[in-house]
Formats: sequence, structure tokens, C-alpha cells
Amino acid sequence: MAKAYFTPAFFKFFADLKKHNNKPWFDANKARYETVVRAPLLAFIADFGPTLRRITPHLVADPRPVGGSMFRIYRDIRFSKDKSPYKTHASVHFGHRDHGRPAPGYYLSLAPGEVYAGIGLWHPEPKTLAQVRDAIVAHPDRWWRVISAKSFTARCQLEGRSLKKPPRGYDPDHPLVEHLKLTDFVAMSRFTQTQACSATFMPAFAETCRAAAPFGEFLTQAVGLPW
Repeated sequence: MAKAYFTPAFFKFFADLKKHNNKPWFDANKARYETVVRAPLLAFIADFGPTLRRITPHLVADPRPVGGSMFRIYRDIRFSKDKSPYKTHASVHFGHRDHGRPAPGYYLSLAPGEVYAGIGLWHPEPKTLAQVRDAIVAHPDRWWRVISAKSFTARCQLEGRSLKKPPRGYDPDHPLVEHLKLTDFVAMSRFTQTQACSATFMPAFAETCRAAAPFGEFLTQAVGLPW
């Protein structure tokens, strides 16, 4: 039976945190964070596990509060001009079992007024980028089928950065040259906050993951990992 995991209180916490992004406020509201944010997020991760395993056994839904699929709320401010200590959104990454190599994984971000899911490679290093481009050149028909499938385009769109000119070493007249110019290979799907708070959100997120699975499979195999 479908159930709702997230509530208006989940999003209200982050709206308030954005106004009071400091340690004294967070410490005073930590119990609230654990109740309305962390607990439902961990429940979502745990309950999504069986569905994820049916999509692919190589991505992991880890509901541990530390070191699992849920990102920490604490920002890394060491090299940032913005010294705000806390993230004003919640996020989850269902990553590949092979943690030692770059690989696509499903991603979910929830913030007031902005909820989205994604899969792909964001700002990949040059070696990984070359592997994906080489895979597109080697299997152009398969790549085109993946990104033009109705189930994919109905739910996802490609987002990210792109070069102004074709990358060195690739045919500038290649029929998929616009895709070879990409420097991010990410498929995104957006939801409303109302959708995120409904009992239909888990099934909708799962359907998006299924629709994006061939895209994730292509990228994962391009970098030499199993899907």
C-alpha cells in the first residue's frame, strides 16, 4: 500500500533553516530535524530498496543515518566563500556497489519549491568523459534509442554543461556531435512539493527510475561497470 513519506513540516524545516542557518538555531531544532526530516528520509530509502534491486542489483539503497544513501546536512565550508554551515535541502544518492570508481547513480533532492530526481555523471573527470563519448561513437544507434525512447522523454530531460565546439579527437560532422559536446551526462525529472508530500510520490519516483534505467545502464557500462 502506497504511503506518504514527506510532509509540509519536512519542507517547513528547510524554509526556517534558510532564514536561520547557524549552529545555535540548528542545535535548538535538532530534535525537529531528526523527527520531520531524517526519520522519513531514512524510511523512504529503506522502503525503496526492494524496488531498486528489481531495477538493478548493482545500485544500493543504504538506510544508515551515517555513511549510507542520505547525504549529511552539514556543508563542507573549507573552500567555500559561503560559510553557512547547513544545507537547505535534503538529498539522497543511490550509488553503485563499486565505490572506488566513478559510476552513475540515482539522486533525489528535496527543497522548498524544488524537488527533482536524476541519474548520470555530473562534472565527470576527463577519463570518464572520454569513456562515455567513445561509447556513443561505438554504439550510436543504441544511444539514440535510449535518449529518444518515449518512456524516457516523457519523464526525463538531459541537463548539464556543454562545449561550444566539438571535443578534440571526435568527428565534428558526427550525427551525434551535440551529444559528444556534453560535459555532463545527466537525466533529470522534476516534481512539485505537493507531489512529494503525496502517497503517490514513491511510485512516481520508482517509475522515473525505471524509465531512466536504460540511460543509467548505457553510462554504467561505458565506464566498465555492470548494471
